[in-house]
Amino acid sequence: MELLFYGLLFLVAFLYASVGHGGASGYLALMALFGIAPDVMKPTALLLNLFVSLTSFIQFYRGKHFKWQIFLPFAVASIPMAFVGGLIHIDGGVYKKILGILLLIPVIRFWFYSKVDVTEFRKSNWALSLVIGGTIGFLSGLIGIGGGIILSPVLLMLRWTDQKQTAAISALFIFVNSIAGLLGQLQKGIHFSGDMYIYVVVAFIGGLAGAYFGALKFKQAILKNILASALLVASIKLIFASTDAKPKEKKIDAPAAVKGE
Repeated sequence: MELLFYGLLFLVAFLYASVGHGGASGYLALMALFGIAPDVMKPTALLLNLFVSLTSFIQFYRGKHFKWQIFLPFAVASIPMAFVGGLIHIDGGVYKKILGILLLIPVIRFWFYSKVDVTEFRKSNWALSLVIGGTIGFLSGLIGIGGGIILSPVLLMLRWTDQKQTAAISALFIFVNSIAGLLGQLQKGIHFSGDMYIYVVVAFIGGLAGAYFGALKFKQAILKNILASALLVASIKLIFASTDAKPKEKKIDAPAAVKGE
């Protein structure tokens, strides 16, 4: 089962990084399906986000796809709200249902917005960006995602950026939100799996490969459809799972606790 988990972890990191995402929603879905407790899932997903999203951002930034003027208002509002969200603890059953609903967003992203070609741009709006950034930031810290999977379709629908620009902005947005969310969670104590180093290596390699090929217009439609289908299954399972069901105490490896001061 461990080899299957690592193989799927690599695939998730690869596909998400190819479109400028850190992959937290995919990591969370994967960990939920493998019975890892929510208290371990949230900081683990955010930590993996840091490595994958930064790698992805560097590749897309080098391709000159990044737009500071669009990124800044989102980040200004999202960073403090991600920290606040990270401070809040929610019941495990409620957490999984919220996660299940949020997993529908990457499903929509991969199925319906993977081929959107924006040719006529609209001018961005600071006030609207602040509202969107703050809302996504809070959800990011609360659930343990970077928020890029929510921001991406919003940017494309608003027609403020094209696919590559969206990927570059989302990648850095995920990185800063993941840091803020982790800092918030650190205040109440963070629990990581004992296999965290392996998680990071596998996700980093997958993210590095995905970001490289994604920046080069690599076509992976079939793999994205497979991932979207898997996320849909995970979403349905989480939404309709019994709230009385408790997460397995046994992790992939014995967890190690890191307590905040």
